[in-house]
Order: sequence, then structure tokens, then C-alpha cells
Amino acid sequence: MTRTASLNAPAAVAVPHGGLPAAIGAFAIWGLFPLYLRALAVVPALQLVAHRVAWACLFVFGWMAVRGELGELRQVLSRPGVVLRLTATALLITVNWLVFVWAVANGHVVETSLGYFINPLVNVLLGVVLLSERLNRAQWTAVALAAFGVVYLTWTAGRLPWIALALAFSFGIYGFIRKTARVEALPGLAVETALLAPVAIGYLFWAAAQGNGSMGHAGVLIDVMLVASGAITAIPLFLFSYGARRLPYSTVGIIQYLAPTLQLATAVLLFHEPFDRARLTGFACIWIALLIYAGDGMLRARAAARP
Repeated sequence: MTRTASLNAPAAVAVPHGGLPAAIGAFAIWGLFPLYLRALAVVPALQLVAHRVAWACLFVFGWMAVRGELGELRQVLSRPGVVLRLTATALLITVNWLVFVWAVANGHVVETSLGYFINPLVNVLLGVVLLSERLNRAQWTAVALAAFGVVYLTWTAGRLPWIALALAFSFGIYGFIRKTARVEALPGLAVETALLAPVAIGYLFWAAAQGNGSMGHAGVLIDVMLVASGAITAIPLFLFSYGARRLPYSTVGIIQYLAPTLQLATAVLLFHEPFDRARLTGFACIWIALLIYAGDGMLRARAAARP
């Protein structure tokens, strides 16, 4: 999932009905992705991430070749500072994908949704720590409420919600670095996957040589879904890039909550994961924090647009 990193990316596909359906489509795909991963539960998490990297790399390079944009990659690779940043983001997104895939396979989709609910507030916190940004009273209230919600969930569960925190911080730092890399979404994803592909493909060949490879041994449907995971990784990014260019930032900020909402609904209604009163209380603190944060953002956006 690369939502934050591509807010400033250009349109990658032509969606005739405007930015709103494109953005909704992107977040809907990300929100329903646990269903896809659950169907691939027979594939070990590390192999699934390796397949996702390898096929996404092939898909993105093929897409860029069709569009005649491979020349952009030479420009990116000629800038060592950008390549260094993309190496860091490639490692971060690998951690994010691996934690997400493992969590879905082991029945922790509720906690993955928590990670993406708190992600916007983690971005705010990163701005304070890394950029010395100043928060207003509403923003501090939102951050404090979210922190209280996480502490409450930790206390009631008897453990730190490490899955949610790992997803939120890996994706938050990923987005922060991608914004400083000054590279468009599609070439950036191409370079990231190209950096990871040799390791991913090498691991897949090693697993096959050990007799543990899933490709070709788990059924034709699984093979097709593994190959398609590359497109499913890239297509939401294309849709989001298109929508984010044509929608106000505040609108995108509200729509992004569609993804964790769908994840939570999937976890509770379809996967029947527990969601007791203690979890509801912790989530409620975070939801209230998000309402305060989103409301403050919308008010400031209106005030800025008024002159």
C-alpha cells in the first residue's frame, strides 16, 4: 500500500469519470485486499511478498514500456541521492508488506486496520519530530487522544499493538522519504521494485530448489493470483495518482479512511475476528481523534481558500 508517497504524482491512467471515482476505487482495493490475501493463505508470507515484488516489477516496467516512459528511469538512476532514498523506501515498503501479509494470514486484520487509522496522525507526529512543525490545539488534542487509544489497547490486551504501529510507522516514514526523493510515483515504484526484484527472485528460486515453492504446486488458481498480485499492487497506485491530482487535499484525506474501514468490516463481519468492548473503546478514541484532525484540516482549508 503507497498512498502518502504519491500525493504529488501525475495521473497514470485515464479515468473518464473524474478524480473521485478513481480515488474511491484505489482505497476500496486497498481496503478489500485482505480478502485477496486470505485466498492466498496457503502461500508463506515471505514467498507471497517476493511474488508481489517480482510481478509488480514486471508489470510496472511493462506498463512504462507501453507508454514509452522507460527513458524516465535513466533520469532517476542518474541521481545518486534519489537512488539512495528509493533504496530506503524499498526496504520500508517491504517491511510494511511483510507485516501486512503475515497479519492477514494469522488473523490480525483488525489490528492492520488500526495501523492505517492512526497513520495520518503518525504523519503529523513525524512532521513535529523531523521537520519541527508546530501543531495547533486541535491537532495536539487529536494526537493525544490517539496516543491514549493505543495505550488503552495495549493495557487491555496486555501487549503492544506492534502490528498496527509497525504498519503506521513504516508507511509514514516511507511516505516522508518518498516526498523528499523528488520522483514521480510510477518511476519511483519501478526503481523500488527493481532494487528488490533480484533478492525476491533469488529467494523464489531458492525456495523452489528446496521443494518449498508454492508456484506450480498449489494449483492453477493460486498461480494466477500470484501473478496478478503485481497488477493489484500497481493499479491502485495509478488510480490514486489520478484522483489525488484532481481532488482537494482535504477530500483525499477523508476518502483515505475508506481503506481501514473496509479492512475492519472485513475482519469483523467476514473473518469473525474478536471486537469486544475494550477494543471498541480504544478504536473510539482514535476515531474521535481522526474526526478532530479531519475537521480542523477542513476548516483551515476553507479559511485558506476564502481570500
